[in-house]
Amino acid sequence: MLRKVLPAAVAAIFAVCLSPAAYAQTEIQWWHSMGGSNGEALNGLADKFNAEQKDYKIVTSYKGSYPESMTAAIAAFRAGQAPHILQVFEVGTATMMAARGAIKPVYQLMKEAGEPFDPKAYLPTVTGYYSDLQGNMLSLPFNSSTALLYIDRNKFKAAGLPPVAPKTWKELVATAEKLKAAGQDCVYTSGWPSWVHVENFSAWHNVQIGTKQNGMGGLDTVFTVNSPTHVKHVEMLADMAKRGLFTYAGRVNQADAKFQSGECAMATISASALGGTIKAAKTDWQLNFLPYHDDVPGAPQNSIIGGASLWVMSGRKAEEYKGVARFFSFLSRPEVQMEWHVKTGYVPITLAAFEMTRKSGFYDKNPGRDTAVLQLTNKPPTENSKGLRFGNFVQGRTIIEEELEAAFAGKKTAKAALDDAVRRGNELLRQFEAANK
Repeated sequence: MLRKVLPAAVAAIFAVCLSPAAYAQTEIQWWHSMGGSNGEALNGLADKFNAEQKDYKIVTSYKGSYPESMTAAIAAFRAGQAPHILQVFEVGTATMMAARGAIKPVYQLMKEAGEPFDPKAYLPTVTGYYSDLQGNMLSLPFNSSTALLYIDRNKFKAAGLPPVAPKTWKELVATAEKLKAAGQDCVYTSGWPSWVHVENFSAWHNVQIGTKQNGMGGLDTVFTVNSPTHVKHVEMLADMAKRGLFTYAGRVNQADAKFQSGECAMATISASALGGTIKAAKTDWQLNFLPYHDDVPGAPQNSIIGGASLWVMSGRKAEEYKGVARFFSFLSRPEVQMEWHVKTGYVPITLAAFEMTRKSGFYDKNPGRDTAVLQLTNKPPTENSKGLRFGNFVQGRTIIEEELEAAFAGKKTAKAALDDAVRRGNELLRQFEAANK
């Protein structure tokens, strides 16, 4: 009897394994740049989508930093091996828009796949960043963040200060002086210097980063980050650095660890640092709006996003694009965005997800966790505060940061540093303009 049953069972197994249905699943390659707790959350989204249906499988691949993943994707595209989905940081938007033959616009993807898609469902400060002047969304917002002020209430209490965050830069300097006088070494630090102290600073004070709506209105834009308002701010930071009130941490997220470890009392870092801050649990942290200069008319305005969006690469089959579109619909679902927001600190990209999170009582139980959304929507965005779109801005941001470092180190005056940033940055803009006429 066993001899009869065994061959029958084996035959049944082979019949299942070799059936057409077993080969029907379509793989979708997603290249990304997220490590640590945020990378774990990203992989969790892919796993959840894969478990919900069997037609498509999202395969995630970590490709290093944002610049590294962009470089890898360009090389892969030229070799005909580009991924379906590429995560690109916000300063790469203009470069991706210019690569018309290499991308498939999201609004077109969703329409062709028959997936419901309403750009008005997303936060206005998010959609503006990733849409053309006609309002067509070119990439899908994904991990959107903004810069916030974090304080360690324990360090404030240890210095005899009430655990209340300073609202203005004048108040922050005064608080830093008191923390320093109380014997604390690192009293204030900052990550992402260009993003925080030029890009978000400009939007928060409703001043230009560049002409032509910060580059959104045309390639013939020029930088304006050497305005009196910018110079005054960088002068203040340079003076703070000289007096030991500002500890420069580096060009990316090195300041996160300085705050999370309890080394620094205040930090202007990304909302996305929240996941790591919670995990570290070394501080009694509090999230707050960015400080502002109260002598700038209209300030504070609204901050702008950081993070990245998802671009769809061209040259794939229609069935594969259906899978990408279906995954994008999944990512935009309110409950999925709420989970992502709660786990990582990135903002929920849709208004429905924000409202769902609010109604769940999460913000009541976790005061301050809605700070990023409230700051992004503090006022309706203006031409100066809806975002930026500069060609070659990956290199442009590096130039700004080099000049900021020179000012912080006392090697240049703030005015000279920002004048040089504008001059050098404009050279890049003209190169980009010439290459994309």
